[in-house]
Amino acid sequence: MPFPARSRFARHCLLSALALAPALHFASPALADPVSVAAPQVPSFADVVSAVTPAVVSVRVQSRIGGLGQRGYRFDRRMQEGEDEDDDDFFGERPFFRNGQGPREGRPFAREGRREMRPRRFGMNQGSGFFVSEDGYLVTNHHVVENGSSFTVVLSDGTELEANLVGADARTDLAVLKVEAERKFTYVAFSSTDVRVGEWVVAVGNPFGLGGTVTAGIISAHKRALGSRRHDDFIQIDAAVNRGNSGGPAFNLKGEVIGVNNQILSPAGGNVGIAFAIPAATANEIVKDLIANGQVVRGWLGVQIQPVTAEIAQSVGLAEARGAIVTVPSPQSPAAKAGIVAGDIITSVNGELVENPRALARRIAAFKPDSKVRIGLWRNGAASELEVTVGRLEETSVATAPQAVETVTGLGLKLEAASSGDGLVVSEIEPGAAVADSGLRRGDVIITVNGKAVGDAAALQSAMEEAGKDGRPSTLFQIRRGSEVRFVVIPLSRG
Repeated sequence: MPFPARSRFARHCLLSALALAPALHFASPALADPVSVAAPQVPSFADVVSAVTPAVVSVRVQSRIGGLGQRGYRFDRRMQEGEDEDDDDFFGERPFFRNGQGPREGRPFAREGRREMRPRRFGMNQGSGFFVSEDGYLVTNHHVVENGSSFTVVLSDGTELEANLVGADARTDLAVLKVEAERKFTYVAFSSTDVRVGEWVVAVGNPFGLGGTVTAGIISAHKRALGSRRHDDFIQIDAAVNRGNSGGPAFNLKGEVIGVNNQILSPAGGNVGIAFAIPAATANEIVKDLIANGQVVRGWLGVQIQPVTAEIAQSVGLAEARGAIVTVPSPQSPAAKAGIVAGDIITSVNGELVENPRALARRIAAFKPDSKVRIGLWRNGAASELEVTVGRLEETSVATAPQAVETVTGLGLKLEAASSGDGLVVSEIEPGAAVADSGLRRGDVIITVNGKAVGDAAALQSAMEEAGKDGRPSTLFQIRRGSEVRFVVIPLSRG
């Protein structure tokens, strides 16, 4: 019986497939060559590590503990209102910064929900460091050696050597130790090139007392400023850094030190991939000063400053919110002698623009005392320039606000005249007052309004009325809060 046309076509296809079966069999993927992909060129850190590891050391510090609550006694400190502005910690809700030093004897421990202290006469810090010269100078962190009475350096081969403190600088958290020995040490150099985000970084140190530990990552960010410290300019890295890494080096693939590991951001104390290193450019200059002089000599202008907000810029007629506004010049300071006054906005130094107070502080600190610099100002709606002879930075204290003796009211505030006649004390902010969210607080001392001194409520009211006649949208109050002087903006429509 003949096949139908459709069946004949199917039979033809089947026979054709059988005829091609050998070819199809030999072309089967099961017998083809395996897939081969060229391996990516991933850099190895082995050569760098073997070259630099002998220069990296562990640092053990025996410290005298004068009593409970001494600064540095606790391992994980949180910044509280009123503490030293140079404290290293992050002030937030849960996450906070930890200096990467090792555990100490006598630190607090929790028992039955309460914090207790085990007083000891001596404590032990652990950190990291690295040699920067063949004759035994090495770098670590200030907080590692702080309050230290003796210092022991442990080399990569386990050799222990005594060291002496050459100098330390709390502002940048750097310190230099010196090992006296009849030998030459392997040392490393600071990088002279700017780091780039995304570059490889290798960290070597002594986390948890495990000396010679190597971790790697990339540069995550740079020019990080933490807290309120004026001289911060951190490199952020994601190489694993933990307790005990403080003072250790972070290297590039050339074996150059690009930063000194300093602290981490962590909710629980361990590495979460956010660590901060003091950049090589900063560390190199500080270390040179410490080796040469045992201390760091910085330039000093002698002003208290704060950022220029958009509101401040608008109130003084400045086109951009840039620079640093002078809240008060210190008496007999270089700034005061040159004619800088409260309310001046510093916009440049030697022709270089100043972005913010932090940039100004670093720029002035870089000058040697007695250097002459040109300070660009914005004053009374116009640009000007003054020459200032830079002084030497010293720790100074500022008097607190005087007590009030006479009460006046107005502007939704209860104001009391200061006993010295220098301003008005905000003793109370009335409920619902329009200035409640302006930044003023109870206890603030209003010193000037738009640059004019106010000793009583009448003077304050007059200064505000004059600003209104000039068409200004707001007034600029200069206030003193404790030892700090700053400016707040009070919109006229809300006064």
